[in-house]
Amino acid sequence: MNLRGKQKRFLRSKAQRFRSKFSVGKNGLTEAWVSQLDAALNNYELIKINLQQNTDVTTQEVKAYIEDHTDIQVVQIIGHVLVLFKESDDEDKRVISAQAKEI
Repeated sequence: MNLRGKQKRFLRSKAQRFRSKFSVGKNGLTEAWVSQLDAALNNYELIKINLQQNTDVTTQEVKAYIEDHTDIQVVQIIGHVLVLFKESDDEDKRVISAQAKEI
């Protein structure tokens, strides 16, 4: 699902009250981390991740890695926090994506 500007704005407003569910630390980006992230997005569709202070990667590197290796979309980057979206594979859990499609 390719997001338009209004849909991204809607997702950013939904994610505003969320807390970070994942973080990138000193181990950096690994395939196992990405697979866990993908599984979490199948449940929630919209999550926040943050970069810890001891990490060696930047937010732009994390964004590029996620978008190159998965079909996850980065909705927003603020400081060391990224908001990620992916439409769930399970049709019963497609609440946020259904709302975004209506916009």
